[in-house]
Amino acid sequence: MLVQVITLFPRLIEGFVAAGLPRIAIEKGALAVQAVDLREFTQDVHRTVDDRPFGGGPGMVLQCAPIFAAVEALERQHGPAHRVLLTPRGRRLDQRKLRELATHERLLLLCGHYEGIDERVRTGMTWEEVSLGDFVLSGGEPAALALLDGVARLLPGVTGDPESTVHESFEDGLLEAPHFTRPREFRGMAVPEVLLSGDHAAIARWRREQSQEITKERRADLLQARESQSVPTEGKPWIV
Repeated sequence: MLVQVITLFPRLIEGFVAAGLPRIAIEKGALAVQAVDLREFTQDVHRTVDDRPFGGGPGMVLQCAPIFAAVEALERQHGPAHRVLLTPRGRRLDQRKLRELATHERLLLLCGHYEGIDERVRTGMTWEEVSLGDFVLSGGEPAALALLDGVARLLPGVTGDPESTVHESFEDGLLEAPHFTRPREFRGMAVPEVLLSGDHAAIARWRREQSQEITKERRADLLQARESQSVPTEGKPWIV
C-alpha cells in the first residue's frame, strides 16, 4: 500500500513512520508512506497556502488552488487514489472503517488546518471524509497518524501473529478482556486462577464473559449496535 499525506508539517509524518509498527510495515514492504508538503504546490514566493475567509470571520482558510495542484500532480504520477479528507465533518473512524481502508492499494490523506478548507476542495473532488472524534485539533495530522497506524497493522504480514488483529477490542463489537503476565501475584493482586488452569475452553468462556461485562459497563452503545447487526455470539448467551 502507498499512503501519501498532504500536510503543512511533513516532519510530523516522517518522524512517526520512522518508529513503531509503521516502520515495521515499511521494512517488510507492505507499506510505503510519502509526506507531501502542500507548500511545494504554491505559486508565489511566500509559498502561501491560506487566506482570510470571504464574508469575514476569525482565522484563515486553506486555499483550494494548492490542494488541487497537489492532488492532480500526485495522481498523474501514481494513478488514482482513494482520497481521504480528515475533517470534523466526516464519518467517525472505527475499526470497521480501518479494515475497509486497508483494502486499498493507494490512500491519499489530506490534513486540514486553520478554520478549515475552501469548500471547493470538497465539491470539486471526490473525498471520503473521516473524523477522529467529536473534538477539535489544531490540524489533521494527528488524525492522519491514527488512521495510518490503524491501517498499517492490518496489512498482511505486518504483525507477528495475525490472530492479534482479530481477537481485540472493537473487532467483534466488544471491548477486549483483561490480560495478565508474570508475576502471578503482585502486591496482593493475583492472576485469576482460570488463566492458570490450562483449560482452554474455560479460559475462552472467562474471556468472553469478561469482555461482555466490560463492554456493558463502559460502552453499552457497542452492545446495542452489535445486537442490531445480529453479530454471531458463538452459542454463548449475552450477559445483560
